[in-house]
Amino acid sequence: MDRMFKIAAAYLQQARSRLKDAAGALKDGNYPYSLRLSQECVELSLKASLKLVGIEYPKVHDVSDVLLRVKERFPEWFKEELEDMCEASKVLASKREIAFYGSEEEYLSPEEIIGGREAESAVSKAEKTHRLCEKLLLSFMEAKGRTSFT
Repeated sequence: MDRMFKIAAAYLQQARSRLKDAAGALKDGNYPYSLRLSQECVELSLKASLKLVGIEYPKVHDVSDVLLRVKERFPEWFKEELEDMCEASKVLASKREIAFYGSEEEYLSPEEIIGGREAESAVSKAEKTHRLCEKLLLSFMEAKGRTSFT
């Protein structure tokens, strides 16, 4: 289990960096990049939560189906938020490619498709998901009497 704490903490650190950069991109008006980084934050945060309960997740961007299948492994407070986090994962993963490339068929750039409100919403979803997954890690560590990952 110690290794799981360490891996989950590393994922959450990576997610935190993406969240910080997503907020910066939002402030700079780079909305597609903000959305993309928000999606990565959500993905890493949710994969950290799966690691904590001993689930090897599939190598896909949206792991919401897996989370819902194993929701009984999580504390009640986390399960109550799981539907919102899974919805965030599905929505952001579905927009990942558009945020990268736009719509090549319609000759639209990412900037023409992803606007400020959408990016704000993405950052908000990422903040909430990351906060809850960090709380999950801390609660698991406390339950095991751990204060660090080493």
